Amino acid sequence: MKVQIWSDVMCPFCYIGKKNFEAALEKLPFKEIVEIEWKSYQLDPDLNESSNTLTINDYLAQRKGMPVQQIEQMQQHIKEMGNAVGIDFQMNKAIVANTMLAHKLIHFAAKSNKANEAEELLFKLHFTDGKNIADVTTLVNAAEELGLDTDQAQYILTSDSFDYEVKQDILEARNIGVSGVPFFVLNNKYAVSGAQPIDAFIEALTQTYNETVINKTIVEGDSCGIDGCE
Repeated sequence: MKVQIWSDVMCPFCYIGKKNFEAALEKLPFKEIVEIEWKSYQLDPDLNESSNTLTINDYLAQRKGMPVQQIEQMQQHIKEMGNAVGIDFQMNKAIVANTMLAHKLIHFAAKSNKANEAEELLFKLHFTDGKNIADVTTLVNAAEELGLDTDQAQYILTSDSFDYEVKQDILEARNIGVSGVPFFVLNNKYAVSGAQPIDAFIEALTQTYNETVINKTIVEGDSCGIDGCE
């Protein structure tokens, strides 16, 4: 049973959604057969910010056209949501950065079946540790922490490697109507949008499992194949 998750590293609800999804999965008896595929999505692909001085609150106020005070209230709510699932959001430390290189690193990690670990680490670096996730050195260090080849990581992050894969994920999201993240596609049958509560994920995963795994049967009859008819 396959679950595809579109996510962006700069999205706090993607981090919360990941925690809730994982907590739900741990409660299910069929968790061992669930394959997770992380898909790239960029909330602001045109972001070009390298000053390391633009705060998240100022950035969001400019982008959303809202007063900073209102943004701060929203951030407090997100922090409380994070605390409930074990996330230490430090929004005052978060560095505004384009996430393209981070997505490339996740695709690289996926080749070693470490995409989930890469997502988790990059979320923590961005939201808790205040690291610049557009900085090559930071990302190479992350690759080393993940046990990946740092020379390959350096090459990938400074070349066009995995650019196509990231862009294809984003195009696929557009084609299926994804307008926000996190976005979960369950075995190509159901979709779940947003950082849903644990119980909602349990219900959706269970329904998908029952309908696409348990009730998926093949009735065999007379047929012909490459070795003849029987």
